[in-house]
Amino acid sequence: MLEKFANSAVRPADSGAAVISNKDALLISYGDMLSAGGAAADTDTALTRLRRFLKEWNRGDFSCLHLLPFHPYSSDDGFSVIDYSQVDSRVGSWDDIEALGADFKMTFDFVINHGSVKSEWFARFLAGDEKYRSRYITRPKDYDFSKVVRPRTHPLLTKFIKKDSSEVYVWTTFSADQADYDFSVPETLLEFIEIFLDYYRRGGRMLRLDAIAYLWKEDGTSCLHHRKTHAVVKLLRAIIDYLELPMLLLTETNVPHKENISYFGGVFSLDAVGKIGRWAKLPEAHLVYNFALPPLCLHAAVSGDAAPLCKWAAELPALPEGKYFLNFLASHDGVGLTPARGLVDEQAFARTLETARERGALVSMKSVPEGQIPYELNCSWADMVAPESMGPPELQARAFLVTYAAALALPGLPAVYFHSWTGSRAWREGPGLLGYNRAINREKPSAGKLDAELRQAGSFRALVMDGFHRLFEFRCGEDAFSPSAPCEILPAAGGIFALLRKSPDGRRKVAAVMNFSGVEASVELPEIGGAQVSAHSVRWIAFDETGVQRDLIV
Repeated sequence: MLEKFANSAVRPADSGAAVISNKDALLISYGDMLSAGGAAADTDTALTRLRRFLKEWNRGDFSCLHLLPFHPYSSDDGFSVIDYSQVDSRVGSWDDIEALGADFKMTFDFVINHGSVKSEWFARFLAGDEKYRSRYITRPKDYDFSKVVRPRTHPLLTKFIKKDSSEVYVWTTFSADQADYDFSVPETLLEFIEIFLDYYRRGGRMLRLDAIAYLWKEDGTSCLHHRKTHAVVKLLRAIIDYLELPMLLLTETNVPHKENISYFGGVFSLDAVGKIGRWAKLPEAHLVYNFALPPLCLHAAVSGDAAPLCKWAAELPALPEGKYFLNFLASHDGVGLTPARGLVDEQAFARTLETARERGALVSMKSVPEGQIPYELNCSWADMVAPESMGPPELQARAFLVTYAAALALPGLPAVYFHSWTGSRAWREGPGLLGYNRAINREKPSAGKLDAELRQAGSFRALVMDGFHRLFEFRCGEDAFSPSAPCEILPAAGGIFALLRKSPDGRRKVAAVMNFSGVEASVELPEIGGAQVSAHSVRWIAFDETGVQRDLIV
């Protein structure tokens, strides 16, 4: 199969492994994130409007752009794909995406677990078309799915009526509108490899494997992290390596930390020494989300206690070159709670969740064999960590930026959601208007209105964006922030999270201190001595053998 694709026209002239440096950061955005806002003169496509906005406001902070699903879709803001070969006309065209690719290294979503029941594929499945009759997973009406783990609470099987008037019950992990593909059928796998390679042709340089943990289903199992799911990821990685594509794989697996990092493959595999032996040791993803980071930073900001964050960070494994954490806090989804289990005292975390609810967060549940448990907080990150009630905009912005400074300082690739970068608050009308909790953080504001608000000196939006720029500017100038550069978590107490990064050549270091609390603190730093850090503030100090070279306070 690899020979077939090796002889195709996809082999790049600039072949070789993709490289990430301290100068890289990822912005996460929908293609239609910005609306025209009723401006009659605005005839741009949504993607052109986004590109124009980024040319104006991205001052070298982001080198990579994660464009959330841009295909025609029927629900879930793009994650219920109707046609993988087309760009939604409401968003723009492939030409628009190519234009963005001239400015950014592009990340695309590979929505591989499921697709829309409004698609031609599904219509042909219901019609009994030979090519599509086995494209989707079906089970008997009375199927026992009590062992299946999934992040939703609706019935697993959805009834459809086929063209011959017979009933069929389709596996729908995420919603009745999203039917799960059957990857035990080789033709389905080959179809998605074609899509995978087409994304490369279209400019994709990182692919996010959406909901990959649920891909392979086997009766009598949890259908989570199946070894054949890992085999599919290994296969995609093998294609990248064989064709020498400058492309990276990012797996989206919002699960406890050990399970999450198993998607690196190799020594991180859960069964690396198990029955599949050498196969288990093959590499998988280049990057995995650092899913424990958001709930731990949320807890530190809400409670003023950074101890769980410090303890967890100190135990993070040093990853070999070529494997990276994607460090993020907010996203188009919510704040996942599962990865924090066992890392924070249950009662303390319950108080954090109660405060989050008081600040406007909505709670989504998921099904497990024991019943239903909280899975995700749907909210604006700003409302959680920097509520307007805490004080003036300057204080709010500092408290907000403390959390992101932690994500930027840790080893890996930092990622920032568009609404965090622009200092957005919750879209409280969204869930009622669109019918789902995640809409609270998916507003599509007017480009003109947002531009005007960012130009208001002293506003929360302006202060947040300026703070981001100062942090990124410092980070880009320090090799100590290289993704794989050594990191030491420093002793600290209370709301202090402090770490020491060292440049690969060992000549330069950065002490990064984030104060999550409302109390000024003095921190003892190696080779520097005592450093004062104001309440809700960031202090980054770069130094070498001759002394302090840069001292950033945000």
